[in-house]
Amino acid sequence: MQKIIITNSHLFLRFRFLVFLLLSLSLHNGLSAKFKLGIEHLQETDFEILRGLKVGLLTHPAGVNGKGESSVEILRASSTVNLVALFGPEHGIYGNEKAAVPVEDKIDQKTGLPVFSLYGKFRKPTAEMLSKIDCLVIDLQDVGVRCYTYISCMKYAMEACFEEGKKVVVLDRPNPLGGLKMAGPMIDEKCMSYVGAFPMPFVHGLTIGEIALWSKKESGILNISETARKRGELLIVPMKNWSRLMTWPKTGLEWVPTSPNIPTLDSVAGYPMTGLGAQMGKFKHGIGTPQPFRFLTFEGKSSLELKQALDALNLGGLSFQIKTLKSNSGKNIDGVYIVLNDWSNWNPTELAFHMMRLSAKWETPSPFTKAKESEITLFNKHVGSQAWWDHLKETGENCNIEEFISLWNSELEQFKDKISRFHLY
Repeated sequence: MQKIIITNSHLFLRFRFLVFLLLSLSLHNGLSAKFKLGIEHLQETDFEILRGLKVGLLTHPAGVNGKGESSVEILRASSTVNLVALFGPEHGIYGNEKAAVPVEDKIDQKTGLPVFSLYGKFRKPTAEMLSKIDCLVIDLQDVGVRCYTYISCMKYAMEACFEEGKKVVVLDRPNPLGGLKMAGPMIDEKCMSYVGAFPMPFVHGLTIGEIALWSKKESGILNISETARKRGELLIVPMKNWSRLMTWPKTGLEWVPTSPNIPTLDSVAGYPMTGLGAQMGKFKHGIGTPQPFRFLTFEGKSSLELKQALDALNLGGLSFQIKTLKSNSGKNIDGVYIVLNDWSNWNPTELAFHMMRLSAKWETPSPFTKAKESEITLFNKHVGSQAWWDHLKETGENCNIEEFISLWNSELEQFKDKISRFHLY
């Protein structure tokens, strides 16, 4: 039975499980009201939902309030909160661990609290880890892309907490790409993994709180029993005065690097544009330069040749500039910088598939025909479409990208219709 209670100008919904929405009536006053993150909204309530609980916190360096204060320190400073443990995702709680490298458990030197790594021996919290807490608070900044592992980390943590009877509190944060952009293929079930843990498009248009709500409410998203899913307690503390039209700059927040290779908003936008396109073949996408995911080179091609080929694609919203950057080792690198100059006409993933086509054209043999099984598996885990792989391998430079984008756009419309009931904004 649905029960709606309005108390102190906040809306609380209970629909067989608790979702702590705290939607202040100021939300209806338009965007002139001050934007606030979930952590700031929680602060406004004096952390009342955490009172009397032993609290664990899953976070990273981007888990800060609008003043740049860490959620770790915010919770520690509150007399209401008993913070007893920290949990770290890929790259660790301080973001200084390399991608895809396991992280060990440790004692945090700053706080003296135990830090349990969820990107080491275990990716799902163990019963032993969770025995120390009553509630897990999750404050992770996502980038709006399916293969970015923080949403997978949240999913595994939710599964474990629901199975062990621990409350989950998700502090919502903006999708930096806004809430309208969706792009790329849906993921085949057989391709799902830690870099594709949700049945969603590559660019998904959701906030991390909305993904948590979807996971809780819809059967089959979490890999746990129906009993555990229905019994699990999820509380979402939403942002205030965020709308789906708001990209990151409109929030007024500084960007805090979410991982070593996403240091800027340029990299956030570049991640879905070039990440898949450099998965296999001779394209490099700027890792090791000041412009990761926005700076392209191709072994054996000059910057001019590369720019001419990219210009000929006539991709909406994009233009290309020849630049010379210094690598992290001090070496000059000539390449092509991707300029995003028309947000409304930009398809975030389109360039990546044209990069694949160019790789097939410029390399003999094509990297897609000589790929090892392990490389194919990794490629499909990220891209998510076995049909695209089969087509690319068979047709190479003659692949029909437009036909696949049309198909994927149709699937996106279906996903939009399905997912909209989980929108919080």
